[in-house]
Amino acid sequence: MHDPSRRGAMTKAHLIEKVTEKATTLSRRDAEKVVNCIFDSIRDALKKGEKTEIRGFGSFRLRIRRTKDGRNPKTGETVAVPEKRMPFFKAGKEIKELLNSD
Repeated sequence: MHDPSRRGAMTKAHLIEKVTEKATTLSRRDAEKVVNCIFDSIRDALKKGEKTEIRGFGSFRLRIRRTKDGRNPKTGETVAVPEKRMPFFKAGKEIKELLNSD
């Protein structure tokens, strides 16, 4: 089923295709290895609690959501919501300026 909210979304396959177009000396297979390596490196750093900063683009880091009390919506009963490690992306200055320029 077509999801209209995803129209124009850059998928991993699209990204690999863009790398292949820009780096004409790379095969599609090699471009896929490069993209996978970048994603794997960011994911591995996050798993270790490390920040990944890509100058001119932005940074990926973890945010820790502390333990809190929540409510079961069906019963209204208070339940403990455990601490969670959440990935967070902060856009760099150049990206923010690009998106807000006329």
